[in-house]
Amino acid sequence: MASVYTVTQVTAYIKNMFTQDFALNRISIKGEVSNCKYHTSGHIYFTLKDGGAQIAAVMFAGQRKGLAFQLEEGQEVTVSGTVDVYQRDGRYQLYAKEITREGRGVLFERFEKLRNELEEMGMFDPIYKQPIPRYAQRIGIVTAATGAAIQDIMNISARRNPYVQLILYPAMVQGEQAKFSIVKGIKTLDALGLDVLIVGRGGGSIEDLWAFNEEIVARAIFNCSTPVISAVGHETDVTIADYVADMRAPTPSAAAELAVFEYSRFEAQVNQYREMLDRWMGRMIERNRFRLEQCRTKMRLHNPVRQLNDRRQRLADIVNFLESYMENKIQENRRTLTDRSMSLKRLMGEEMKDSRHRLALMAGRLEGTSPLKKLKGGYGFITDASGKGLKSVAQAQVGDMIEIQVRDGQVRAQVKEIERASKTLIGSEE
Repeated sequence: MASVYTVTQVTAYIKNMFTQDFALNRISIKGEVSNCKYHTSGHIYFTLKDGGAQIAAVMFAGQRKGLAFQLEEGQEVTVSGTVDVYQRDGRYQLYAKEITREGRGVLFERFEKLRNELEEMGMFDPIYKQPIPRYAQRIGIVTAATGAAIQDIMNISARRNPYVQLILYPAMVQGEQAKFSIVKGIKTLDALGLDVLIVGRGGGSIEDLWAFNEEIVARAIFNCSTPVISAVGHETDVTIADYVADMRAPTPSAAAELAVFEYSRFEAQVNQYREMLDRWMGRMIERNRFRLEQCRTKMRLHNPVRQLNDRRQRLADIVNFLESYMENKIQENRRTLTDRSMSLKRLMGEEMKDSRHRLALMAGRLEGTSPLKKLKGGYGFITDASGKGLKSVAQAQVGDMIEIQVRDGQVRAQVKEIERASKTLIGSEE
């Protein structure tokens, strides 16, 4: 089964076909105006017809500069523009950019032919457009020496900036020789190194303005190293010079407005910038003064002599502190030593007293148990021949030699008999 498309898809496809068709994008159609309506929005809606067919057409408000007369019913015109599809209604129509009355057909064809050729060469490309200087001082003018154009330019320049220098090349702007005169004027002023050129004339018919549609004029403007403002005719007049120039002005007066800066506004702006600069400089000076004082303070703080003196003073303070501390410490230690010495003497005296007392007690006790004291009381200490003390009768036998220690000496004797505590005599010796 074949693919099924929506109405929107088909209409978009047809619109795309129209868009890609080069002939429909740049087309001129001759016919009679019918159903002409001027809309409140500024758009013009009309029908273009001949004996065999008709086509809907519209000229939007932004394209009205391409219409130099009042469009009315029944007029024979040539409409240049683009044929495209109005997708919402699904119909095609002619989008007009320029409309000329019948009778200008030959000149218009020459105009269209040259315009298309120069556009294809790229001479209208914005990449080649030079910026117009904002503050032009020397302005060249290629126009007629007499006429409204030069007077308008001079009057507006004098009003806006009387200090701007205007240099006029009095060129022919109408007739067969006008194109050569305009070209010579452009080249002559371009060689002077001016800031900007104004090339144009006042209004007139298409025949009157035709010199500015000539190819040699267009090439002279394109090759001019000085920025060019085209100012030909009235606002609705469009020439080849307008397309190739660096800027198009709707009238010569408007060209003067664009080329000549307003001196009073410039002066006010300069004064404003001066005030802003003065305020800014004042703030910068104050800020730098503050920073300078900070640097001076830091330099004083970090001065080597000052630092050396500070360290010497700190060293002297430390020495004084140490000396005072050591003196106080010595005095304190002396007092402590004296106190401890006195305390030690007192303790030693008390200890010696206690020791003497204990010694006396111990001596008394020792004296109470001393054999010598007992010997003084009539007692004696008996040992055998080896010097061993006799504590029991079992240690002695009859005939053994014994020694008796008494208070004032020793007595040696021989055992004659032994008597136990509970028995009588157990042996005898003569």
